[in-house]
Amino acid sequence: MSNRSLHPSIPLSLAYWSGIALLVVIMLLPFAWMIGTSLMDELGVFRYPPPILPNPIRPQNYPEALTALPFGRFFVNSLVFALSCVVGQVGTSALAAYALARLDFPGRDRLLMLVLSVLMIPAIVLLIPRFLLVSALGWVDTVPGLISTELVSVWGIFLLRQFFLSIPRDLEDAARLDGAGEWKVFTRIVLPLSRPALATLALFAFVDAWKNFQWPLIVTRSMEMRTVEVGVAAFHSYYYANWPYQMAAAVAATVPILILFFVTQRAFVRGILLTGMK
Repeated sequence: MSNRSLHPSIPLSLAYWSGIALLVVIMLLPFAWMIGTSLMDELGVFRYPPPILPNPIRPQNYPEALTALPFGRFFVNSLVFALSCVVGQVGTSALAAYALARLDFPGRDRLLMLVLSVLMIPAIVLLIPRFLLVSALGWVDTVPGLISTELVSVWGIFLLRQFFLSIPRDLEDAARLDGAGEWKVFTRIVLPLSRPALATLALFAFVDAWKNFQWPLIVTRSMEMRTVEVGVAAFHSYYYANWPYQMAAAVAATVPILILFFVTQRAFVRGILLTGMK
């Protein structure tokens, strides 16, 4: 009886893992094609049928592609942009979230609804007003213009507010009885207890800024101010048919995100749990 009862679960388990394996292959196939193309010669991409493996292998495509355009400058710009977004979004989100979660003031709930309503506005609608504001300030093609409109995250405010609400008020009340003011409660009690949420927000802010393409494309003009994503797209203008160069640049732009993911896998998983459960 036991063997018969266990037998039906074997096909289900096999189908489950086969489905998982198929999804993994589908997800990895574009990356495998990108890496394979980056190692081909310029005409190898146009062969029919398309070769599965590059022959011959051209690892020199990477240094040639990364020196064809000033990618060193692109990487520095992207790093400055991403780190600025991390500092700005974590700082502004923490302050706003604490006020909306712990401070009592008239209109707090209405202000919260107003902030959350911004999430319903498509980002594309805000592009023109943001550019007009940056242009009026004379910040087009400058670092302040690149980062100024990315320093606030409504999603980050909501995430941290929900996390702050889960912190027991007894800890804050005990600190106030010891003479701590509101700022000391915020910096000494709330922020240390919120490290998982802060790390999650910082991680997602960095990834989102690093792969941001639309805003840096609009607000920058000179090649010295371009970010990595915009630099990769520029290959289509300068080297129209050289797909190996374009794929080599794309692989190089992906490497920092992959390294960050492998180093901070736990934070990624914790971020998924926080965004799904809070």
